[in-house]
Amino acid sequence: MTTELDTAWQLVEAGDIGGVMRHLRFTAEQIPLPDLAKVVAKAADAAGFAELDEAGRGLAAEPGEPQRLYDFGYACLEHGIAFAAIPALREAVRLVPDSRAARAELGAAYENTHRHRDAADLLDDAGPDLPDWPERYLVAYNRLLAGDADRARRAFAALDAPGDDKWSWAHGRLQRMLVRADAAQRAGGLDETDLRGWQFTLTGGILAELSPFGFAQGMTGRYAFQQDSFASCRSGLARLRLILAAAGRTPSAVSLPDERGARIMGLAAAEVLGLPAVPYEPGRGGTLVVAYRIGDLDEDTQRSLRERAAGQVLYEHASCWTDPPPVAADVIGLLRQTGSAPWESQLGAGPEAGAVDERPEAAVAADIVAADSARDSGDGETPPDTDDTVAAFAAAVASAWLTGTRDRVDSPGPVRSSQPRSPRRLGARSPPRRRGGGPTALLASSPALPVVSAIVARSGRGGLPGPRMPRDG
Repeated sequence: MTTELDTAWQLVEAGDIGGVMRHLRFTAEQIPLPDLAKVVAKAADAAGFAELDEAGRGLAAEPGEPQRLYDFGYACLEHGIAFAAIPALREAVRLVPDSRAARAELGAAYENTHRHRDAADLLDDAGPDLPDWPERYLVAYNRLLAGDADRARRAFAALDAPGDDKWSWAHGRLQRMLVRADAAQRAGGLDETDLRGWQFTLTGGILAELSPFGFAQGMTGRYAFQQDSFASCRSGLARLRLILAAAGRTPSAVSLPDERGARIMGLAAAEVLGLPAVPYEPGRGGTLVVAYRIGDLDEDTQRSLRERAAGQVLYEHASCWTDPPPVAADVIGLLRQTGSAPWESQLGAGPEAGAVDERPEAAVAADIVAADSARDSGDGETPPDTDDTVAAFAAAVASAWLTGTRDRVDSPGPVRSSQPRSPRRLGARSPPRRRGGGPTALLASSPALPVVSAIVARSGRGGLPGPRMPRDG
């Protein structure tokens, strides 16, 4: 047995299912398929997922059978472990190269693991008869998320307009992304280290601050762990004020969603910007809506923020880049993997460690306003991130800002990080994917085989009923 396989079995036998999945994330393609199927089946059985267990045992018994390969890959995708689906689905495509369903599921697995170049190449390799919708659309989409804006533009330009309304949202979304890419390139960037440019291109949000630590070590402007402070919150609000001024936006008020962190940040923002603070009302235009973390807001509020009210700007201070919020903010204070607010329990060894600040919200907000907004100089390896740099970017992209819906993009895009994203725990299913025929569809020849984009389908994750990439039945 291989060392990777030995380790996988040791983790299974220890009952560490999460550990198995973390291990397989990096080793699944190095383990022989029959053994991989056995490991996954055993883990699925321990976790109580009968259909994945059955698919794994079926593939282990008939490792060269295309339908078994497809069934296993399909089940892995359904249970949130796309990295384990890839070897099986790739072999299914090799054995049945004209299977539209197998190619679609492999493309979805590549997208789910952010291998966007592989997803685009896979579909391109299908030849000139590849349908425009959704396959050639997905080529353009994945070219963009892989960082190849030029090829994405060419692929998009070659698309016929969708003849079915179900693709209109996807068409409009990619069109807006490409418009934003043009604006970001005019701002002077959009290479593989331009985090601010790619954040804007993919989500429409302007990133206020690059992390001053670890840029050259692979963090590229993102934080891994960030224990927030009043000074950091104040610095983010200073950058927010600068961005609004540079883009020519003048909100009439600050809207406060009904959540403690949002009210604290909103009250501080109102003071810094010299604006009145009002309760948040869905559909109210012309205001600045403030949240510390969008994911802390209730689902009804999140749902209402996805559709943009006229003149409304949404600010999120601390946004998780490894598990993005269901709604993409228009201005993001900073990107981090994990961390806590200054008024939440803090890590540390002092007497204040672990204490929650339970003072009234206005008192906490006053501490933010009073804090020093000077930014940490960091380790000196981050490119210049001055006020002038941020203002120039905001002014350059202003014409493409605040357009369309606020759509979640569950991918870091082409700006890579040395901090690996944690795989979903086994059984944490992907968002519902409308399937036509399910696993038995592999060897069918109908042009109405199921097709999906895992990334685009995630626009409604977290209970928000956003548009899905349809699957024809």
